[in-house]
Amino acid sequence: MTQNPFGQTDNQTHENMHTGSVTQQMNHGGHELFDVHEALSGTVACLNQAMLLRTHVKDPELLDILDRQYRFTLDAYNITVECFKTGRNPSHPTGRYEMKQGNDFVYGMKPSQPKKPMQSEADISDEIISGFLLGSAKAGASMKTMAATETCNPVVRRVLADSVPNCIEMAYELAIYQNKHHYYQVPQLAAQDMQQLLNSFASSQGQPGMPTNTLQ
Repeated sequence: MTQNPFGQTDNQTHENMHTGSVTQQMNHGGHELFDVHEALSGTVACLNQAMLLRTHVKDPELLDILDRQYRFTLDAYNITVECFKTGRNPSHPTGRYEMKQGNDFVYGMKPSQPKKPMQSEADISDEIISGFLLGSAKAGASMKTMAATETCNPVVRRVLADSVPNCIEMAYELAIYQNKHHYYQVPQLAAQDMQQLLNSFASSQGQPGMPTNTLQ
């Protein structure tokens, strides 16, 4: 048997105290099955939503973001399904999403119209579309994190965990896009309050002495 990067061996079996050996394909716990099912369902919804919204996008920059994120998310979905069904390494590793945006936020608030629900389909805009996409990326990060913490299969756990930073990066890219167009404004605290919070913790110096634990 050969060792793989996820800490298990090919053709490895596991033990169920009631039914005997468990194959790699069936190396999943109950919570894992439900949570990964939820994460994959959420990804399908995210992809379907992007497909429906794409025809309404007006800004070429937003269209480029949508397309790049769609392609990356679809690939991540495919390899997650692959390892979930087989219990083995997927055909290729999880990629790393890299955004084109810079990382500079513009801070401060300027007057704007209050947000309200759409009255008709004609109200859809790039602001609304980018908001949908941002919400999906945030939801994906949360669902995959929760699923990874409940996953027994080491391959599925690693694929899910590796996907979380990509969801965060996609959300960051969309937040910067929204901020640049004043769809998402970022207030700051007063300098004095900010400084007080920044200095409210200090590093721990040296190695603390651990209390003695006498095992019984």
